[in-house]
Amino acid sequence: MTATCRAALALAVGFALAVPGAETAPLAKELEPFRPFLGKTWRGEFKNSTPEKPVVDVSRWERALNGQAVRVVHSINHGAYGGESFIRWDKAKAAFVFHYFTTAGFMTTGTATFSDGKLVSHEQVVGGANGVTEVRATSEFRADGTLFVKAEYLKNGQWTLGRETLYREEPKAELKFK
Repeated sequence: MTATCRAALALAVGFALAVPGAETAPLAKELEPFRPFLGKTWRGEFKNSTPEKPVVDVSRWERALNGQAVRVVHSINHGAYGGESFIRWDKAKAAFVFHYFTTAGFMTTGTATFSDGKLVSHEQVVGGANGVTEVRATSEFRADGTLFVKAEYLKNGQWTLGRETLYREEPKAELKFK
């Protein structure tokens, strides 16, 4: 389920290209691109999702640590898998740095930057995730208000397609855990 982890982070950072939101509390200057998404809930369906076997990710973004970080919590299929990310700006790296903790017992750390209007992230997996050791993802915020996230996983020395997910804002979606 490592692909699922990437969705939450990529989605949060990828939304940095969107329109203004309602959050008004102080936020670190570098995190301002996230403001339009704070306090909102998003729902994403994986490309391989079917009515018989749905794969749905619900995520919520919040201001955290007195505005020095963004917190993203997500849950797939009502808590079958989930995680929590903290994103902050790292001045020395000139990039967003994130830490992601999962219900599966592993974690990741990574960086993300904007390139050609897309958010590009790369992370290292710690603690085992079905053999996946690294993840690369690209997030594209589209004019219709959706976010498309595509991730690749490094497993056994080979990069393979991990997942593709399309997200839409859905205020009534419920974030659930077991």
